[in-house]
Amino acid sequence: MSVSLVILAAGLGSRMNSERPKVLHPLGGAPLLAHAMRAGAALGPERVVVVTGHGAEAVAKAARVEDPDVLIAHQVEQRGTAHAVAQARQGLDGFEGDAVVLYGDTPFVTGDTLERMRDARSKHAVVVLGFEAADPGRYGRLVMQGDQLERIVEFKDATEDERAIRLCNSGVVCADAMTLFQLIDGVGNENASGEYYLTDIVAIARQKGLSVGVVRCDEAETLGINTRAELAAAETAFQARKRAEALDDGVTLIAPETIYFALDTVIGRDAVVGPNVVFGPGVTIESEATIRAYCHLEGCHVSRGATVGPFARLRPGAELAEDVHIGNFVEIKNAILDEGAKVNHLSYIGDADVGEKTNIGAGTITCNYDGVFKHRTTIGKRVFIGSDTMLVAPVTLGDDAMTGSGSVITGDVPAGALALGRAKQENKPGLAIRLMERLRALKAKKKEG
Repeated sequence: MSVSLVILAAGLGSRMNSERPKVLHPLGGAPLLAHAMRAGAALGPERVVVVTGHGAEAVAKAARVEDPDVLIAHQVEQRGTAHAVAQARQGLDGFEGDAVVLYGDTPFVTGDTLERMRDARSKHAVVVLGFEAADPGRYGRLVMQGDQLERIVEFKDATEDERAIRLCNSGVVCADAMTLFQLIDGVGNENASGEYYLTDIVAIARQKGLSVGVVRCDEAETLGINTRAELAAAETAFQARKRAEALDDGVTLIAPETIYFALDTVIGRDAVVGPNVVFGPGVTIESEATIRAYCHLEGCHVSRGATVGPFARLRPGAELAEDVHIGNFVEIKNAILDEGAKVNHLSYIGDADVGEKTNIGAGTITCNYDGVFKHRTTIGKRVFIGSDTMLVAPVTLGDDAMTGSGSVITGDVPAGALALGRAKQENKPGLAIRLMERLRALKAKKKEG
């Protein structure tokens, strides 16, 4: 059966003490909203509707980054969760299949859990996601009768016996889309808050003789983010999960607790990652590559057998082919390095193409920015760039070319040529001694004064 997602992302999140919409706060280098969308993507949804409210334009933009085909529904007034889901009605017009309601501030619900909810729809008209809470606190309680969920009771309305129930409500719901909206039409707002609550659809469904079931998940999956402290705790949990997944996938992490991942980090089997490495968004590391200590990588691709670091930075657009070596205090940005190329020390390579087996000496800089435009440097195969070479782009160096150390290269270098771009050296006999004597005398005079 087809499935669609309704993701609620309208909340202000006032407890975050932020102008930024709550669902756009980052977790693992990606907005909270992206985590919910990726979890739902495991179902292969036919449609995805994100319901926006506060900061609607920014939330819609972030949603489209994750899924260009996402549909946006706007909740002008935040009048409760049932009211929010109702805003998705137009986006699901004509859709025949199940709708799953997710929350943009609840990032850890897994695709496997959502699959189990969809499977449970074969037995129940409505399926609610519940969890056994270590400390149920003020969560809504799920009141069961056999395998049927009779009702959801909010803590403030619960009896002492109901408060003793440990099975709690996550808010995630799965139902036939048409049935879901029919149930929402029956939800009222006769409560202290004057809001329309999605939880009320359970009692309405039972009154209509519909079966309502519960799928259970681990409490950790249901963690919602409402404060900065909860966001920090979520980051800790996310990193622990990603580290465990990497180890299970055959990646060697020298000091796992010091390595930080992004939501979309991909690392192949038998890769080795040293201590204190940070992976920003958009990083792929192939099998048998090595990332040494204290590196920062973002928006880059590192091929099999390549070595990076220590203390290296790969910025967006860095593409390293097999067996490339990037050494200490090297920065690569928007550059393609072909197989076997080496940049081992203290260099910046930006907006460049570097041919296979080229060796770039220490202190080399591709001078790619003129203050307004970026320009590209093209370096051929088997080129040797002498230490402290400035390559003033746009410039092209042919295969097997060479530059002398300390050169400033402003013109193209033909294949096989040696380029020297140094100022003429002059030696002034005795001048160093006389100059130092004069400076020391001046310093002494200033102290006396």
